[in-house]
Amino acid sequence: MPEATQVFVDHRELLFSIVYNMLGSVADTEDVLQETWLAWAPRSESGEEIANPRAYLVRIAINRALARQESISRRREQYVGSWLPEPVATDDQEDASDKAMRAESVSMALLVVLQSLNPMERVVFLLHEVFGYAHTEIAEILDRNPASVRQLAHRAREHVHARRPRYEVDPRLRRRATEKFLAAVFGGDLEGLLRLLAPDVTLWSDGGGKAPQPGLRPIHGRDKVARLLTSGFDRVPAGLDIHYREVNGDPSAVLFDGDAPFGMMVLDLTPDGEQVSGIYTVTNPDKLTNLGPAQRKGAASGPSGAPSLEDVDD
Repeated sequence: MPEATQVFVDHRELLFSIVYNMLGSVADTEDVLQETWLAWAPRSESGEEIANPRAYLVRIAINRALARQESISRRREQYVGSWLPEPVATDDQEDASDKAMRAESVSMALLVVLQSLNPMERVVFLLHEVFGYAHTEIAEILDRNPASVRQLAHRAREHVHARRPRYEVDPRLRRRATEKFLAAVFGGDLEGLLRLLAPDVTLWSDGGGKAPQPGLRPIHGRDKVARLLTSGFDRVPAGLDIHYREVNGDPSAVLFDGDAPFGMMVLDLTPDGEQVSGIYTVTNPDKLTNLGPAQRKGAASGPSGAPSLEDVDD
């Protein structure tokens, strides 16, 4: 393999992860990586010495991603309903983008918060808080002075932590909460669902106008969310299979209609892990292709029967 190609391949996972976490779209990320390669190859093969190929590639990828933000924003203005980042499986899969995502996984909930930052705040937050870059390194990548980078980092961190305080919930609690949640929803157990939901729970759903979704805008409050979920399954195919997967680093439920993914759901829990504070569902078929085909063994039954807590994928 030519040296320029090998260097790019060696850094591809890092580049994919940074750009995906900026844009929330696998297709846009792949386009940016292609543009990065086209900018990298001629210069690296010209014989010009590049002292730090990693920093150089990250700079190209970030600048290309930032340049796409305007067109992406225009596209989202035309989007039907709420827009959520494209879910990507981060468990043991063979797809190249899945492997890349395992390098640094940012949860769906955090990605939603990051989309509320401006593009420069988002990239500074990701590079510093997620990928561990020093402010001076970020300043070099973005061609800014370190003081302005520190100011951007402070503003972004304050915004993110105000909307999503730092805490970690045991993945086993997330899995158990997801199973109980789906059992209540598919079983039409309104009282059970009300017990599971936090009073200020929010439901985000993304069908893109191409698939059923509970609402076109985020829905707030325990009563509204519970009643909507327990009454809305007349639009969902019967006999869906549920597979428990890691998506964007979180235990999630992926619903399959036959071998095709029908939807993905991930829950955000309160700090004590006792109640559901956020629900994120994606049913837009264009965003489900990276979740792969169904693995029939171990699937739990869907709306025609509540999911079993034993007969599920581990």
